[in-house]
Amino acid sequence: MKIVSLLCCAKANSAATSLGLLVLRVSFGAMMLFGHGLGKLQNFSAINASGNFPVPASLSFLSPTVILVLAILAEFFGSLLIILGLGTRLAALSWIAIMGGAAFLTHQADPIFSKAGPSKELALVYLSVAVVIFITGSGRYSVDKLIKG
Repeated sequence: MKIVSLLCCAKANSAATSLGLLVLRVSFGAMMLFGHGLGKLQNFSAINASGNFPVPASLSFLSPTVILVLAILAEFFGSLLIILGLGTRLAALSWIAIMGGAAFLTHQADPIFSKAGPSKELALVYLSVAVVIFITGSGRYSVDKLIKG
C-alpha cells in the first residue's frame, strides 16, 4: 500500500515530496554552481576586462560589469543558498531573473532547441526549476525548515 501511495498519491507536504525537492535543489544547484557560477567567479577579472559579457539591448543602461556581478550572485551564491535550502525563495527569484534574462533577452533571437549553436533550452530548463522551487519552497530537508522549526 505504501508503494502505491508513493507512486501516485504523495501529499504536497510529505517526506517523499520534500526528498524530491532536496534532490531537485541539490542537483540543479550543483549544476548551476559548477557549470556556470564558479567559472564566472574564478574568471571575473578576465571576463570583465574582455568587455564581452553579453548585455541585452533592453538592459544597455547597465554596464557589462553590473550584469556579470548579478549573474555571479545568482549563479554562484544563489546556487549555494538553494543547495542548502537557506533563503530558498529569494535565491530562486535570483535564478528566475537571470535565467529569464538569458532566455528572453540574451537568447532572444535564438531558437528554443538547436543541435548546433546557441538556444534558449538550457536557460528555460533552469528557469522552470527556479519557478518550481520558488512556488514550493525548500521542503522539510533544508536550513529554512531548521530555522522555522
